[in-house]
Order: sequence, then structure tokens, then C-alpha cells
Amino acid sequence: MRLRRWIVPVMLLAFIAGVCFAGGCYLVQDLTPTKAETGKNTAAAEPQFPPGSSGTIAAIVKQAGPAVVKIDTLVPVRDPHFDPFFNDPFFREFFGRVMPREQQYRPGLGSGFLIRSDGYILTNEHVVGEASEIRVTISGFSEPFKARVVGADYDLDLAVLKIEAPRSLPCLKLGDAERMEVGDWVIAIGNPYGLDHTVTVGVISAKGRPIDIEDRHYKNLLQTDASINPGNSGGPLVNLAGEVIGINTAVNAQAQGIGFAIPSNTVKAVLDDLMKKGKVVRPWLGVQVQAVDDKWAGYLGLPKAEGALVVGVVPGSPAERAGIRRGDVVLELAGRKVRTPDELVAIIKEQRIGAQVRLLLWREGKLVRVEVVINEKPAKL
Repeated sequence: MRLRRWIVPVMLLAFIAGVCFAGGCYLVQDLTPTKAETGKNTAAAEPQFPPGSSGTIAAIVKQAGPAVVKIDTLVPVRDPHFDPFFNDPFFREFFGRVMPREQQYRPGLGSGFLIRSDGYILTNEHVVGEASEIRVTISGFSEPFKARVVGADYDLDLAVLKIEAPRSLPCLKLGDAERMEVGDWVIAIGNPYGLDHTVTVGVISAKGRPIDIEDRHYKNLLQTDASINPGNSGGPLVNLAGEVIGINTAVNAQAQGIGFAIPSNTVKAVLDDLMKKGKVVRPWLGVQVQAVDDKWAGYLGLPKAEGALVVGVVPGSPAERAGIRRGDVVLELAGRKVRTPDELVAIIKEQRIGAQVRLLLWREGKLVRVEVVINEKPAKL
């Protein structure tokens, strides 16, 4: 009798527990949003292609790839066994004439891309700068072309090559790197380690990066996580519209996913000079300057902490010929106010070679005006 009395409550409790468990599962299921409810895909974000683009990275690569070239170079190297005494007449008198060893060469490898259908190619200066022979391989041709350097600039690490081809060639358009934003998708195409037309994809990681590699100083590079390796140098960094927004230049060997490219706007600013004059023509004053802070302003007796303080004058420069001295503060150039060293550099860049301009200086507590003739900056400086 007692057993029967407990059976009914136990069965009732089991029934209630079962309902709650089922209901609980249903509630959890019901609270989980579906794709239709959220309107979002839970997969990794896809690149957003601009209107008018072909719609896939593969299509962009197919369109841009034929304009990307492989560059092989031969660079003369000094014989490590060469002894300069061999050329000394006194040495030859006692030891006889020694036949010099045959000139040795080391191979070099890089990338580039066609910017005109008549065979003009853009690449890095460090790819071709010391080469005695340059060969360019283009898709669709069985033999490489011999190339010559039309123009180059060491500081910007840019070079333009020219080849003679029997027909019109595919080429790429330079885009606007200023319009790129951090996080925008980019595609790198090149020949890393000789693996021609290798494609890597990433995003713009940062803009305006300054880096130093040996004695070359880069001031305004794009940083990307698209893989860039030795052999990629000189190849294009392309946006989703198929335009070149950077020239792949360097990779940080101590890190992963950190590569750098020269912005296309830097190229546009000097391309005409490189192609027509063979070099970048830079107006030059010949001073080293630094900012004027409150401490310097007080020491020099300046009413305001502004201007460009001259801390060095290059011998033989326009500045030296004009009588500019160390300790002068440049306040105006060509009628324009100079508040910072960067403003002074920007104003100088806008001047015409050979132009005579007036500077307003602060010297030993007085305003002084001098005339200076802007010259072209020497290549080796």
C-alpha cells in the first residue's frame, strides 16, 4: 500500500522533469540566432569588391598577371683573392707579371611590372642598380628580353627599365595609394625565390611607415601582411580594382606578415623625371635643420618657438654661397612663412632649379635677409 502511494508522485515528478528538460533544450535552440535572423554570415569576412570590378581575386590576378615580369641580373663582384700589389710596377719588377683572374659575377633576382605597352617597366633601384646585365622575362615570350635602365633614384629606390618587344604589351595602371585605408585588401604578385607569378593576398596593415635598410632610408611606406619575400622586390601591390597602389620593396626578416611597399603616389610624383631625365631632379638649399622648441627660442631670443634652426651647412652648397650660418633660424623662404623644418623642406621642393629666392633669417637677435640661388641636389649626397 505504501509503495503504491509513492509510485504516483514519483511518476509525476519524472514527467515534470522530462517536460522541463525538453523545454530547456527547446529554449536554448530558440535563443540561438540563425543566419536569416541576423542577416550576417558567421564565416570569415570576404573582400568587398568595388563596383565595376571583376568580382574575384582570381579574375584580378588573371588580368594583372601578364604585366608582371621577372628580372634577372648579373652583378660584377670583386675577386676576393685579388691583390692590389699585382698592379704595382715595383712588385712586378721582382715577382713578374701576374695574370688577373677572370671577372666574377653574382646573379640577382627581382620583379617588375609594365607601365606602358611599348616596353617601359617599373621596379626597385636595388634590383638593378649595380647590374651589368639585365634580362626581363615576360609571359607569352619564350626568350627573355635584354633591358636597359632609363632612369633610377637611389633614395626612393625606384628604377624604370626599357625593353624592345615585337608587339604591344599588357600594362598596369597606377592607382591612388592615398585613398587606401588600413584594412583594405591588397594582392602582391612577384617572383619570390624565382617562383614566378606567385600571388599572395592580405590587407594594408599601416600607412606612412619609416624604415631603414642598410644606408637607405624609406620615409613613407605602406605596410601589408600579404607575404613578401626575396624576389618580390619591384613587383606590384594591387588593389581590388586591379590598380597598382604600391611597389613591393622590403620584408622584415625578424617577423611574419610584415612587408612594405612604396606608395604609388610617390612613384607618380617622380615618374616623369625618371623617364625623361633619367633621374629625380631635386631642388636643394644645402642645410641641415631642426625644430625650434621653447628652450632654443629662449636661448636665441626668438619671440616664438617656430622656424627651422640651421645646425649644419653643406660645403659648396647654395646656402654656404649665400652666407647662411650654423645657428641661423629660417623664418621665411620665397615669401612664405616657415614654422617647422618640414615646411621648409616642402617649400624648397616647390622651387625651380636656378630660381633666386629670398630668405628671412633670425641671426644673433636680429632679422636678416639673404638671397640664395636654388640648385639641383647632387646625386651622391
